[in-house]
Amino acid sequence: MPTTATYTEPVLRRIDVTAPLVADGSAAGSDQIKIATEHVSIKYGEKVAVKDVTLTVQARSILALIGPSGSGKSTFLRCFNRMNDLIPGAKVQGQVCLDGENVTDQDVSVVELRRRVGMVFQRPNPFPMSIYENVAYGPRRRGMNGRRQLDELVETSLKRAALWDEVKDDLRRKSGLALSGGQQQRLCIARVLATEPEVILMDEPASALDPVSTLRIEELMRELREAYTIVIVTHNMQQAARVSDVTAFFTMADDRAGYLVEVGPTGRIFTRPTERLTEDYISGRFG
Repeated sequence: MPTTATYTEPVLRRIDVTAPLVADGSAAGSDQIKIATEHVSIKYGEKVAVKDVTLTVQARSILALIGPSGSGKSTFLRCFNRMNDLIPGAKVQGQVCLDGENVTDQDVSVVELRRRVGMVFQRPNPFPMSIYENVAYGPRRRGMNGRRQLDELVETSLKRAALWDEVKDDLRRKSGLALSGGQQQRLCIARVLATEPEVILMDEPASALDPVSTLRIEELMRELREAYTIVIVTHNMQQAARVSDVTAFFTMADDRAGYLVEVGPTGRIFTRPTERLTEDYISGRFG
């Protein structure tokens, strides 16, 4: 039967990228709750995709959502910035709160919400324009047109995305589409950072990348967690173990609705899960 899982214990401080499994550590970042969901269910028409999920995400931490395909991880991720609104027939029930404000309320500005909660998709999607204009696109849409201000923001965003040194000599001449896959994904991250978000959602951001590029993205995530709250969907359990502070395991009920089985510090989830379903998934017995 689906259960409602809540989580209040401290999260990990940092995970060593060389360690596939990690131990529980001391509390990380802030004790502030950045995101909270309460009894969230998501439907596509009559089909229930996600059922009754309650959890919290602390500020300046990384939450990894793991589980088999079809268990509702990406659907749940999209409720944080209301991307499900773009899907015909989609309906979100329950509360999704950002800094205590229910973002599903009709009077919430979706444009402003998506600025505060940026998203990086599975496949890099740079715009067919220069590297500079890719990063400057969002700020320009918000009315920032000063040359010096834009130059500074583009440089800062590319540096935060660990891409500046590789592209600084070709900012205005080279198209974002001409970059390698890993560079394109970091450009997309820089584009999100330029909008000055508070939360970054990542839907399998390294699944289409080679191992070296994947490592760069993982290193970048650990650096960004010092200033941002990150939620990542990944099918790569070693990746979840390397980068996340907290892991939430989703699976499917008999009616194929996704639900949250267990959530807690990544070290405990991977070494001492409390639910048999979690242990079976992590050990490869199913999924």
